[in-house]
Amino acid sequence: MTETPEPAERRGRIAAGLDRLDDLIRHIRIFIGRYSPRVLRRAWVGAGHAINRSLPKGLLGRSLLIVVVPMLILLGVLTGVFMDRHWMLVTQRLSDAVAGQIVGLATISDNTDLTDGQRADTVAAAGRAMGLVAEIMPTSEIGRVRRSSSDIVHAMLAEGIVKRTRMPFAIRDFSDGNRIEVRMVVHGGVLKVEFARSLAYAANWHFFLVWMVGTALFLVLVSLIFLRNQIKPIERLAAAADAFGRGRPVEGFAPSGAREVRQAAHAFIGMRRRLERQIEQRTTMLAGVGHDLKTILTRFRLGLALLPDDEDTADLRADVAEMEAMLEAYVDFARGDADETPQPIDVEATIADCLRQTVEPTGRTVHFAFGGDGALTLRPTAFRRLIANLVGNAARYGRSAVWVTGERREGWLSIAVEDDGPGIPDSELEAVFRPFYRLDAARNQDVPGTGLGLAIARDVARSHGGDIELGPSPHGGLRATVRLPA
Repeated sequence: MTETPEPAERRGRIAAGLDRLDDLIRHIRIFIGRYSPRVLRRAWVGAGHAINRSLPKGLLGRSLLIVVVPMLILLGVLTGVFMDRHWMLVTQRLSDAVAGQIVGLATISDNTDLTDGQRADTVAAAGRAMGLVAEIMPTSEIGRVRRSSSDIVHAMLAEGIVKRTRMPFAIRDFSDGNRIEVRMVVHGGVLKVEFARSLAYAANWHFFLVWMVGTALFLVLVSLIFLRNQIKPIERLAAAADAFGRGRPVEGFAPSGAREVRQAAHAFIGMRRRLERQIEQRTTMLAGVGHDLKTILTRFRLGLALLPDDEDTADLRADVAEMEAMLEAYVDFARGDADETPQPIDVEATIADCLRQTVEPTGRTVHFAFGGDGALTLRPTAFRRLIANLVGNAARYGRSAVWVTGERREGWLSIAVEDDGPGIPDSELEAVFRPFYRLDAARNQDVPGTGLGLAIARDVARSHGGDIELGPSPHGGLRATVRLPA
């Protein structure tokens, strides 16, 4: 049975509609995938990061940005409104008034009751009364009449003239740009009118911009002075906190600035006093404990001195010496030299002296190199203890040599101490900084020590605002890297 054409055509239209529906659904899915909330959120976050990278990082720059950007927006809006409304409106009204005067002169020149001479005199007199220079030119001057330019004053003059007359005209500027000439075909010749451009143009618009820009610059300067005075106390507070964190004396610091900044400064001063009082109490207590224990150890030494020299007394003397060394190390660790005054020292000479006193007696080979300026303000005794502990460990656990390299660059002092000993496993690199922790599995168990050397070294480094990191050395042993702010 043969299908009729109508059902086949209907099915074709249905299939075409379904295809278009599939295309629409596919485009909707593409749109949702492209502009989904996750994609938009990611784009928004990326744009925020880009803007944040381009913004000033300092508080003064950001504060000025908060002040200047709204002011620039306000100036732009005011300038746009002024140029679009006030200046354009005034210019249009001036141009329209001049156009009316020109058409009035043309109307006078078209008076047929006057002779040519009377017409010329009347037009000239009327022009002078209006502030215009007008004359009737011969008909031969018609050929000089040209089309008006695209100047805004020309356009407004032309609009005003067209509203009042259908006579052909042309407008042009003189070479100096300060005067305008209008020529119009009138009865019996060509009316030429010259006038100053200022009659049809609001020429004082730049005074508004000058005053506006000048006032804005003055306000920005005043804002800069006030913001700078408000930010200085914050900078002084940050400098005092940084100096206190590095163990340097904080001199001449007093709360100033806004109320919130003063509150933060008073809180910092109170915190500093509490910490100094706590450190002083701890130091006093430890000094007393150390004195009492040393008294007991002295009695032990006196008692051993009265005993005969034999194997038992030799072991007791060794135990007493070890106890005294442990006591000294413990007191040094607990005290931390926080009360020592920072002084200018020669870092290179200090390291070389520590190597000479600590490493050379052990017979190890010393490789020392230093680059940059070695003059730095540090706590001398604490820094010497830091270097002595590191190079002492390297000499104690190294096999043949100790490598020390120092460099001062980009505001940091870096000192690397390396040895060719057994090293430390990666899993124990942080554990060895714990007080009294000894890594007997990796180091020589027979080597004497208290387990406080690295703890004291890190404590000294952090009290100066730096730190110590441990890692493998290219020579096969341990590499200790000290970084201190310079």
